[in-house]
Order: sequence, then C-alpha cells, then structure tokens
Amino acid sequence: MQVSHILSSFITILVLHCLLLSTFVSCSSHGEITASTNHKNMKGNAHKLSSQMISYVAVHGLLLWGSMGFLLPVGILTVRMANKEEAGRRVKVLFYLHAILQILAVLLATVGAVMSIKNFENSFSNHHQRLGLALYAAIWMQTFIGFFRPPRGTKRRNTWYLTHWIIGTVTSMMGIINIYTGLKAYHKKTSRNTGIWTILFTAEIIFIAFFYLFQDKWEYIQKQGLILGNDNNNPQQQPAPASDQDQEINVSTQRDNQKACTAKRNALRNLFD
Repeated sequence: MQVSHILSSFITILVLHCLLLSTFVSCSSHGEITASTNHKNMKGNAHKLSSQMISYVAVHGLLLWGSMGFLLPVGILTVRMANKEEAGRRVKVLFYLHAILQILAVLLATVGAVMSIKNFENSFSNHHQRLGLALYAAIWMQTFIGFFRPPRGTKRRNTWYLTHWIIGTVTSMMGIINIYTGLKAYHKKTSRNTGIWTILFTAEIIFIAFFYLFQDKWEYIQKQGLILGNDNNNPQQQPAPASDQDQEINVSTQRDNQKACTAKRNALRNLFD
C-alpha cells in the first residue's frame, strides 16, 4: 500500500464525512419549529429563541461527530497502520497524520465543550451530559500523555504505551456511544426524526470497524499471494539424474551391505549349529 493511496483514501473519506455532516446541519436548520405559550406577545420571541438553540445543538452535534465519531477512530487506524510498517518514510507519514488527526479532534471537542457550557443548560441530569464531561477530561488527558512520550527502550515506555492505548481506545468507544445518546437527546428536545442520521453514523462505524479488522488480515493475504506466486513461477522440478560416480558409489554401498548381511547370517548359523 503506497503513501499516496493511503492519503487519497483518507481525503475521500473525510470529504464524504463532511458532506454528510453539512447535510445534517442544513436539514436541522430548515426544520419546522413549534413553540407554545400562553402569552400572545411572547410567542415570536420564544420561537426565535427555540430556533437559535436548535442551531446551537446542531453545530454542537456536528463538532462532536467530527471529533469523537470520525477523527479519533481514523487516528487510531493510522497509528495502527504505522505499527505494522517497517521503519521508513511511510511510518513517519502515518505517525504525523495520527498526531494531526488527534489534535484536530481535541480542538473540535474543545469548541463543542465551550458551546455547551456557554449556551446549554448544564444540569448534568442525563447520561449524555455526564458522559460528555468525562470525555472532555479524558481527551485532554490523552493529549498530554501523547506529548510526554518516553524514549524507546526504557521501562516507562511499556507503562506509557499501555496507558495511552487503554485511554485512547476507551475514549473512542465511549465517544461513539455518546454520539448515539446525543442523537437521542436531539430527538427528545426537538421532536425531529434522527433515524437517518443514526443509520448513517452506524454505517460509518461499521466501515471503520471493518477496516480495523481488515488490517490484521491484509498482511496475511499479501503473504499468501506471494507464496502462491512463487509456487506458480517455480513449479516443482524433477530431481536431477544421478551421475556415473554417484551410481558407482550406490552400487558399492549396496555390495557392502549385502556382504555385512551375509556375514551376520553365517555367524548366526555357526552359533546355532
């Protein structure tokens, strides 16, 4: 797999993901908004506030979808690909791509957190808000752990690697779960159907999971193809005919074996006669 193919595939996925999320925001902002109030003069203000709040919720969902639901998992895929490569230019490209993706994910999640603190009612009375708060802390902790990476060959390296891997994997999985809870909360607050977005997000996660599992089999498939190609290019050859000298050695060996067997039989006959 060449570096150009890796980058082109990543850019294609990123563009498709941005298109899906932009569609989500546009559909959310053009939905029909209903507001009920007893006072007739306050009806217009309530409608305007509800529309603004729904826009904030949509942008918040866009940022966290891109951060927790796309950049973090893809960043894990890139560093996993780097670990399977031999030292060289491709390893450096994948490693720096991993770092860039994770930094972008942290920035988007931070903007989403600031929006939620500034504009939303943060009573932390539901699972989405509680899990989101824990994820904000975990993603920044993971960032600091990534920057303070000990050198290879030290005892701290094993502890650092295990900690970085566990926190990153758990954060990514919990982030995906929190996106589902966010879609559910969005439906509850706005009474809008989020089924299509749940299906699209599930399809994205299935694709990422498939690619994650396929990485383990890709090297095996390549090796199988290489072995098969060698077998086809180098068919089994017939053993070369023995030379005259080898034939004389074989005949002499057979004669010596026959003489030894005859001597053993004569010795046994003399013993029992």
